[in-house]
Amino acid sequence: MADMELFREAVTAWAAGGPGDPARELAARLPVRTAVLLEGLSDAAAVSTLAARRGRNLAAEGVCVLPMGGAMSVGRFAGLLGPSGLGLRLTGLCDEAERGYYARGLARAGAGRQGFFVCAADLEDELIRALGVRRVEELVRAEGDLRALQTFLRQPAQRSRTSQQQLRRFLGTKKGRKIHYGRVLVEALGPDRIPAPLDGLITSL
Repeated sequence: MADMELFREAVTAWAAGGPGDPARELAARLPVRTAVLLEGLSDAAAVSTLAARRGRNLAAEGVCVLPMGGAMSVGRFAGLLGPSGLGLRLTGLCDEAERGYYARGLARAGAGRQGFFVCAADLEDELIRALGVRRVEELVRAEGDLRALQTFLRQPAQRSRTSQQQLRRFLGTKKGRKIHYGRVLVEALGPDRIPAPLDGLITSL
C-alpha cells in the first residue's frame, strides 16, 4: 500500500527532527493501528516476507513495519508513535544485547514491553540456527555468493569463530546482503522451523 510507505517515510523524517504534521495527517487518514519497531532493514525484510508467506497484507491491516536505523532510536520512535504520541499499538523485535535500550525507551514513552520479542543474538542468528549451517551454505551457493563466502572464511579473524558465527558475520559484510538474505532465509524455512521471536511477532499482529 503506497500510502503506508508514505506514512513510514513521514515518521522517519519526523524522528530525524522534521515536522510531525505529515505523519499526523496520514495517521488520521489511514487505518494505522500498529507500528512494528525494528532495528534495521533486514529485520523488516524478514518480517514482511513471513507475513506474505502467511497470506497477510500488513499495510492493508493497518500495520506499519518500521525500521528505525538502530536500537538506540527506540525511545524517539516510541515517543512519537506510542501513548504520548499518535497512540498506536507498539510491537517489534529486539536483540538480547539491546534489551536495555528498549526497556528504557519504552518506559520513557509510557509504553509497555510485553509486545516486544527478543532474539538471542539477532534475527540473522535465529534464522541460521533454525535452518542449520549446511542449509544456509546451500542457499548462499544458490544465490551466487559461494566464492565471496569462501574468500571471507579464509580471513584469519574467522578461524576462531564457529560456522554459525562465521555465516552471521558474512551476511553483514556487503551493503544490502543482510536485507537480501532476510528474505531468502525466511522463504527457505519450513512452517515448523520459524524462530520463536519472529513467529510470535507475526502471530501477535
